[in-house]
Amino acid sequence: MEETKSVRVAQIADAEQIAACLSSLGYGTSSALVRGRLNDMAESQSDKVFVCEFGGLVIGVVSLHAMPLFHTTGQLVRITSLSVLDGWFRKGVGAKLVEAAERWAWSTGAIRVELTSGDHRDGAHKFYEAMGYLLAERRFIKPNIFEEK
Repeated sequence: MEETKSVRVAQIADAEQIAACLSSLGYGTSSALVRGRLNDMAESQSDKVFVCEFGGLVIGVVSLHAMPLFHTTGQLVRITSLSVLDGWFRKGVGAKLVEAAERWAWSTGAIRVELTSGDHRDGAHKFYEAMGYLLAERRFIKPNIFEEK
């Protein structure tokens, strides 16, 4: 029988493989940082991380954070990372992860799911549009100039 890709909730033991997925986006996220974040979020009702695996290998990851909206009922769920391991692009991994993210978001009472994608990621923009996401609004960022590097 042919193995299939499956999506499940991330475990702390996945930290090293998740860090490898994040490196596909160019992030230098260490497995220790991933392990710490997974540990911090383990009991959270407002944070979730899913992985997609194939044959025991984590080939993609999505992280989500829900927050109540102040100005209306319901909450917003933000996808803060979606990354697929090199060699697994355009094989349905991202779609499986986004679908799992949306199922979780709607189950929490979210009225919308949002994400940010760098201006230089044209392929990602096409993917998100194909998944039904619309380009809307602007995001303004002010970095902490006092943060130590």
